[in-house]
Amino acid sequence: MTRQEATAFYRIHSVPVYNTALRILRDESDAAEVMQDTLLRYLSGGIRSQSPAQASAWLRTTCIRKAIDRLRSRKKDPVFLDADKLMDEEIPAADYDEGEAMPDMDRIRRAMEALPQPYSLVLNLSLIEGLSYGQIAEMTGQKEVTLRSICARGKQKLIKLLRNHE
Repeated sequence: MTRQEATAFYRIHSVPVYNTALRILRDESDAAEVMQDTLLRYLSGGIRSQSPAQASAWLRTTCIRKAIDRLRSRKKDPVFLDADKLMDEEIPAADYDEGEAMPDMDRIRRAMEALPQPYSLVLNLSLIEGLSYGQIAEMTGQKEVTLRSICARGKQKLIKLLRNHE
């Protein structure tokens, strides 16, 4: 790949990869580092015969895995809580009524950022990135059942946050 092709590739893919990392990591410098690592790995890895869609999918998957690895390396903030603790946690039976106004995207984004790990991670991967529980389980090493529980509890916490900030 020539220097001009690499620059064009970077311009096309840097923002989406950065945004994916930022949603997971919630730290701009960590997200920038994961984005750089992901793009560098692709450009230096000799992966050239892929279509643009395959390249984007590879970049997204690699970025997500690198971001999860970065979260795991943070000693002070474990990514996943003990599964028993999650099962004991109470879930409020809250849902949006048909007549209630839906919150705007900025409020949803702020509420997602306020969620503790692992809720934020699983909701981002599931709802925003569109990954299946099987794919998330493969990337995180967690069981699908645990991820479904985390996702359900995360949705409830998100709804509660959105209601409390109205």
